[in-house]
Amino acid sequence: MKSKVPPNHQAMINEGEENEMEIFGYRLSALWIILCVIGYCLSGGVLLLLFYWKPEWSVWANCVPSSLEKANVILLRSTDERKKYTRKKVRWIILDQYKDALLCESKCSVISDNDSIVNRAIRRPDVKVKFIRVQKIRYVWDYSKKKFEKIGTLEEDHSCYSIHSKYGSGLTTEEQDIRRLVCGHNMIEVEVAPLWKLLINKVLNLFYLYQFFTVVLWLAEGYLGYAIAILLLCCCTITLSLMELRQQSTKLNNLVKAHNNMKVNICRRDGDCSQTESRHLVPGDIIILSGKNFFMSCDAILINGTCIVNEGMLTGECIPVTKTQLPHGDDTMPWMQYSGEDYKRHVLFCGTEVIRTESTAQGPARAVVLRTGFNTTKGDMVRSILYPKPLNFKLHRDVKWFFIFLGFLAVVGIVYAVIIFAQRQISVGRIIVESLVLLTSAICPIIPAALTVGIIYAQSRLKKKTIFCISPDRINMCGQLNLFCFDKTGTLTEDGLDLMGVIPSGGTCFQEMLEHTQLQELTWGPLFGAMASCHSVIMVDGNLQGDPLDLKMFEATGWVLKTTDEDCCKENSSGSMVVHPGPGAWINTVGGINVLFQYPFSSAMQRMSVITEVIGGDELTVYMKGAPEMVASFCRQETVPEEFSAVLENYTFQGLRVIGVAYKILKNANRDDLESIEREQIESDMEFLGLLILENRLKPETKPVLEELNTANIRTVMITGDNIQTATTVAKNCGMIPEDSKVILVEAQGPDNCSPASITWKVLNYPQSVNDDKLLQEISINFEDGLDGKFRSGDYHFSMSGKTYENVEKYFSDLLPKLLMNGTVFARMSPGQKSAIIDEFRKLDYYVGMCGDGANDCAALKMANAGISLSVQEASVAAPFNSHITNIQCVPELLKEGRAALVTSFCMFKYMSMFGLIEYINTLLLYWQRNIFGNNQFLVHDFAIMFVIFLTMSSTPAYHKLAPYRPPGQLISPSMLFSVVYNVLFTIAMQTYAFLIIQQQPWYSTTDIFSACDPGNSSLNQNLTQELIGKRHKKNYESFENSTLWLLTAVHFVILAFVFSKGKPFRKPLYTNYIFVATLIVEFALTLFFIFADIKNMYLILELVCTPRSWRIHMLVMLIICLVVSFIVEEFILDNRALWLALKRCLKLKPGSNYKKLRVILEEDKTWPPIATTVYANSEEANGDTKEYVNLAFQYDEKV
Repeated sequence: MKSKVPPNHQAMINEGEENEMEIFGYRLSALWIILCVIGYCLSGGVLLLLFYWKPEWSVWANCVPSSLEKANVILLRSTDERKKYTRKKVRWIILDQYKDALLCESKCSVISDNDSIVNRAIRRPDVKVKFIRVQKIRYVWDYSKKKFEKIGTLEEDHSCYSIHSKYGSGLTTEEQDIRRLVCGHNMIEVEVAPLWKLLINKVLNLFYLYQFFTVVLWLAEGYLGYAIAILLLCCCTITLSLMELRQQSTKLNNLVKAHNNMKVNICRRDGDCSQTESRHLVPGDIIILSGKNFFMSCDAILINGTCIVNEGMLTGECIPVTKTQLPHGDDTMPWMQYSGEDYKRHVLFCGTEVIRTESTAQGPARAVVLRTGFNTTKGDMVRSILYPKPLNFKLHRDVKWFFIFLGFLAVVGIVYAVIIFAQRQISVGRIIVESLVLLTSAICPIIPAALTVGIIYAQSRLKKKTIFCISPDRINMCGQLNLFCFDKTGTLTEDGLDLMGVIPSGGTCFQEMLEHTQLQELTWGPLFGAMASCHSVIMVDGNLQGDPLDLKMFEATGWVLKTTDEDCCKENSSGSMVVHPGPGAWINTVGGINVLFQYPFSSAMQRMSVITEVIGGDELTVYMKGAPEMVASFCRQETVPEEFSAVLENYTFQGLRVIGVAYKILKNANRDDLESIEREQIESDMEFLGLLILENRLKPETKPVLEELNTANIRTVMITGDNIQTATTVAKNCGMIPEDSKVILVEAQGPDNCSPASITWKVLNYPQSVNDDKLLQEISINFEDGLDGKFRSGDYHFSMSGKTYENVEKYFSDLLPKLLMNGTVFARMSPGQKSAIIDEFRKLDYYVGMCGDGANDCAALKMANAGISLSVQEASVAAPFNSHITNIQCVPELLKEGRAALVTSFCMFKYMSMFGLIEYINTLLLYWQRNIFGNNQFLVHDFAIMFVIFLTMSSTPAYHKLAPYRPPGQLISPSMLFSVVYNVLFTIAMQTYAFLIIQQQPWYSTTDIFSACDPGNSSLNQNLTQELIGKRHKKNYESFENSTLWLLTAVHFVILAFVFSKGKPFRKPLYTNYIFVATLIVEFALTLFFIFADIKNMYLILELVCTPRSWRIHMLVMLIICLVVSFIVEEFILDNRALWLALKRCLKLKPGSNYKKLRVILEEDKTWPPIATTVYANSEEANGDTKEYVNLAFQYDEKV
């Protein structure tokens, strides 16, 4: 009896993350291992194979539960729906060579940080480290916290001060060696597995084992040709699969190979600096950043200097990003918390390109290694490819149930066969073999391939359209998408911006806008100085690079840029940016502007600032540029025009990009002490200068594509980081929100002092001119009289910001599903929020697609059922689909091919299922006479007919137009089930009728198979028949029943191929697939030739007997009836969508998806949406009056 579960047996790792897992501790038991070995021997290895498929069974059988601390085997279980188990062996790292240093007092400890995981993971006094490796990440046992902790990264609880003080001077050589042993090498290795290993893993798959079992069985039965043909098919399938796996792993290996062969300059605590290979780096190391155009081999925190980095690998945009050093002073909170959402401005990410480094007075640019190996950003991207999130597709679940159904039929048939053969006193061994033959007939070994053949053809067609796929299984899922999310900038709109004009501020009011062609009227002053210097444009190889907005603004001035160290070779000197008038500049009254210090743009802070001085001057000037509302908040109120909000909203409602500009003279400041001045002090009491108006045009393809998606009833949603008014206007302009639809702005506020969290609904009214008194009008509605017809019909769209989404999720979670039902614009969304929105849509049972240009969209692209990246950057490898068409035209193409592939999979699955079931019915009938089809007969059915149809029937291309509805997404659907049941029953009726009626024919004889066509000498014929049947050396024999069933079945297979081959509305009509049409014609001709030809050698080869012409005509009539009835039933009843919808309405069937249930509730709720209403979260107010909304769809599901 195994022991009870001890304490601390179970825990969690990666809690709250995408790869969250439960872990369980076990210890190997010698007694249970011995018993299992005996079981392996007695079962002939079957038990071992079961343990290979089910690792949890292996652990439960071989081990006893233990605490995690004492465990030597760890069982992991994913927390998703699949609950997949993985077995891991506990390993040990021995640090004997450092025993003396590790056991000394803390004062002389070799570990610089005694609170580090590395130190806590060392078991003393034997100095060992216990660890497991899960999905390329190492987890060590923390003896202080009594749990497994991820290693290979610097602890997150370090403050800015502790990072500088503990790691600022580097590590000792001894500590580096210890950390390297514990954390592992800084390598991202993707193993290109040898072919023999891939082959074993592939062959041990249940599907292939079943195929090999089929081959062995048929060989044992003497069906040499048929068995060899199946074996060749298996070998071809495995070879193609192995080639694809090998090709993918080789590509991935080449992608990361360079990462492991870099050289880095490392600095140790004793002051020694040397060059070493990047694979030797450990968290806490100090690396020197010098030179230009080199790639980061780890994630690192910049602690000195400035770096210009190309983060195209992460964002998909080759825009230089400025990284600044981590502040020194704070020791009160973790450094990420101190830096807030903008902590990334201090982090250099693995795989990104460092374009240029700038040193300070304290020395060259230096960084502390933060993460190494697969813990890095690039490592995490590679892991997401190696271990993709499992697909949760109903089709895959239904296939399992269908196989269980086929298995049940096989069991019924086996019982029938056992009874028949037992009554006829057949040996037990023979009965077992015949039963297994029946099993292989019922469950066709080629059925699983039917689900992939459509995907292969679709992938090939997508490739021709420059849409590439790294996850082919998701192609079928594209056929079910009913909601598509889009990023805005670079996806719906052009990448670049055009400077439309400048609106200078005149103090209390704005001046007239200077359009782009009128900019030469702008004179020298603070506004021009801001445009010339407040940007992050840099010069790379003689070309300007930077944010498109910065480039357009700077280029409009006519000035040019240079750096004080133009050749960038003075690695140990601090470089600054200088701008000066170009040859064609209209303002050249000053020699130029020197940018002394820069606070780079931060999406979290929504602004950037620079400190400058005019060349030859001694006055320091601060310029600020950013979101207008943010810039205005830093300015003196009297300098902000009174109509600021009206003008801003007027332009943002037109879908224009608006940037605010401000400045101030920095008094009593020394240019040598700029780094020590607090940013809050610099960015205060500024003077508002005006607005820059930029236009981000829609791509010409955007509107037609969105119209096509809307026509196809595919819901479209915008998720962007841009301004909410701009995003909403773009949504209206591109047709995402129809012209006559209402837009409701949802604003949620968190609790503030005594006020509880609140949420407000307002209708957005678009102004006709700048002078409109009230641009955001709250609409009062008499709820007793009911809502406006627009709202009642659901013709309204919610628009909300990332901050609102965050507050709704936190304080109004019950309202979130209702808001998502009509949410169309989600603006100012962070990458994490983009991913979360898609996850919430999926919880409502939407099939969600996502299209982005790679800019902060990677997490969302991975979260969606099908994500398509328009970027050719390295980060796009993480998206399942990548389009080289840099507009959203690829979206309908993907949907069309997905629908075609899904319909093809269903057609082929149904055809292959019927193929097996028809053979199964034939076998049952022939077993009554202890007969079966011959080797050549099976060969003709399987390869001359089925296999040729299998290859050509799947190649029908996608229809050119998206239908307004999706194809069925599950096998266990009424139409699919009725189709299979009808065809099975019709087959049983037709085959049984033929089997019985032929026995009633006057020429029929069981003792004379020549009686029908060659009566001749009856006695001689009977002797010949006895020789053929009674003294045969094969399992089958010639008979009238055998020949009739075989001929009927051959033509029936071709009829089913014709009937099951679907065309419009998801695939092109049948006649456009010329190869398949030719195949059908040839197959019909061939099978009819078999029926009516009188060729003696053909009869001998195919093991047929001759029948009279009248019987052949009788068979033909049966087959014509089969064709006509099957076509009518399939085309006009089973595929009649209108009929099924009418039936659904008559039966008043409830919707199955959550979003459909919620839609019914919202249609009946006359108080939704609550316009001009503020709702407060639960709170104990003075009067006790509280108001809270509850999502009825999830509270009272039975009422739907």
